[in-house]
Amino acid sequence: MKAVEAPVRKSETQIREKTEKPWLVVVLDDPVNLMEYVSRVLIRIFGFSKEKADELMRAVHQQGRTIVWTGGREKGEMYVNQLHSAQLTATLEKAE
Repeated sequence: MKAVEAPVRKSETQIREKTEKPWLVVVLDDPVNLMEYVSRVLIRIFGFSKEKADELMRAVHQQGRTIVWTGGREKGEMYVNQLHSAQLTATLEKAE
């Protein structure tokens, strides 16, 4: 007789992560930091290409804010802390 394997259960955390809305790391414009500095920080923290970092920096400058990353809360908090350490204004917001 063949043994029946128990079904694999997903943990509550795995289920919750898949159903929760993602978190957004938002960089806000400020009058202190130079645009080139903002681009360099985005490259260093997120690993963006120079072109992508410049595009995001321009969006921050023109619109006052832009989303630079989307994902889980813990990683988002880490990114916001890194941005704050680099003297950039950033927030973590839940996606709507």
